[in-house]
Amino acid sequence: MSNQGADSVMDGERKMPSCDGREETSPGAMAARTKGKVGQQQEIVWRNVILMALLHVGAVYSLLLIPKSHLFTLVWAYFCFVVTALGVTAGAHRLWSHRSYKAKLPLRIFLAMANSMAFQNDIFEWSRDHRVHHKYSETDADPHNAQRGFFFSHIGWLFVRKHRDVIEKGSKLDFSDLLEDPVVRLQRKYYKTSVVVMCFVVPTLVPWYFWGENLWNSYFLASILRYTISLNVSWLVNSIAHMYGNRPYDKNINPRQNTLVTIGAIGEGFHNYHHTFPFDYSASELGLKFNPTTWFIDFMFWLGLVTDRKRVPKEMIQARKERTGDGSS
Repeated sequence: MSNQGADSVMDGERKMPSCDGREETSPGAMAARTKGKVGQQQEIVWRNVILMALLHVGAVYSLLLIPKSHLFTLVWAYFCFVVTALGVTAGAHRLWSHRSYKAKLPLRIFLAMANSMAFQNDIFEWSRDHRVHHKYSETDADPHNAQRGFFFSHIGWLFVRKHRDVIEKGSKLDFSDLLEDPVVRLQRKYYKTSVVVMCFVVPTLVPWYFWGENLWNSYFLASILRYTISLNVSWLVNSIAHMYGNRPYDKNINPRQNTLVTIGAIGEGFHNYHHTFPFDYSASELGLKFNPTTWFIDFMFWLGLVTDRKRVPKEMIQARKERTGDGSS
């Protein structure tokens, strides 16, 4: 995500299906297919429905292969899951979407590769949609508006064409800073190839080559099962973390603190905090909080690959809790 093509969706130009399979259309076409919020119907993208159904069937089948696989294969699959998660949490989310810290070139290259392993759209598209989500949270301009229910915010938003408000209001935001990064441009240019290599080929070949795992087992466990779980864990941030949990920082917004999401998404479940202070690189208060993504960024800082970590002063956090929090902590 060429430079002209980068903004084609927000400019309303029709384009081929994006890498998550959601075909994006112009505001004019969207207006013809959608009504208002009340009684609104959006065209279903059956291609996505079928592909996601097949993916999840494959993941269920993968569970049957676990007893037949090498222990190292399971360890490798989990390692790939962590790398996949970091490509989203430390990369597309905290670095590129929110600019909450700065990363030197070697780390940005690693995070871009990890992001390709995640296969959730390239860095530009992911960050663009996430900024729109924050700007217009819980409205029709939010790509995965949680007001439309759990199913829609979790996976249903991928089954329909984008609401026209996502396109129209998103086109007014500035995303030029993303394409100023050559790593983002390069990943966008070769995204499909990088996804094939990082999401499917590498996870499959490593167990086969290094400890003689069956290619069938390797593919379904390290690629299909790992990919499906990582998708659903990421989607939990859009769904459960916007519906269930406490709101110690701002009771007037939907995002919540959710322990389940925090554990699964390696630190992204402190969602009430994150939407209250989106510029904080930790996306949570520090201390003994479980936040592996923050630990990773801090380790990269210790190695000299991270600079300018943005934090919210404790005084500001406490003042905000007292002013708008629900009193839960």
